[in-house]
Amino acid sequence: MAKHAKAPPLTHEQIWTALDRLAERAGISPSALAKRSGLDPTTFNKSKRITPEGRERWPSTESVAKALAATNSSLDTFVQLIGDAARTGRSVPLLGFAQVAASGYFDDGGYPTGKGWDEVALPSVSDEHTYALEISGDQMKPAYRDGDVIVVSPGTPIRRGDRVVVKTRAGEVMVREMKRRTAKTLELQPLNPNHGDRTLAAGDVEWIARIVWASQ
Repeated sequence: MAKHAKAPPLTHEQIWTALDRLAERAGISPSALAKRSGLDPTTFNKSKRITPEGRERWPSTESVAKALAATNSSLDTFVQLIGDAARTGRSVPLLGFAQVAASGYFDDGGYPTGKGWDEVALPSVSDEHTYALEISGDQMKPAYRDGDVIVVSPGTPIRRGDRVVVKTRAGEVMVREMKRRTAKTLELQPLNPNHGDRTLAAGDVEWIARIVWASQ
């Protein structure tokens, strides 16, 4: 009788990649998936996958089951995600929007730097400095909801009508639509109709970057 070849054991990376892909299919970040699953928001974060001693930390069966239930996915789907080697995107740095104003996450040009960033798999983009921000709260409704992820590209040219993230030299961070830009001023339109237009002097802007994609 012919012997059947043994299937190779699942790896730590395969299981975590499948969870990342599960979140990606749902249009949310791994931390948003954990939150939706009734788990601690950091349960699926990259930083939690290796212990401080360097040992691999595996997701529990219970946490995987809760993630599947939260995304209305079957175990068969999860198995397919483990085996699906075709990737249409790449991982980019991920940060909570509320942390953007804090120091240490961006350089003077508005490019991501330093530690504390997570990662999320998103559609392919050409700008190597692209990063993602996870919205928290409902202050940006109706444009963005709690848990939505916006992809920001510092290297993509900005045109009138584009949605942008702006950080002022005073430390204020906002998401607006570009209404008009001159050498001296920026005229910004709010995403929330209850707020008014905003005009900033060009010298008051630390950096500005275009939003190129959003999970919704």
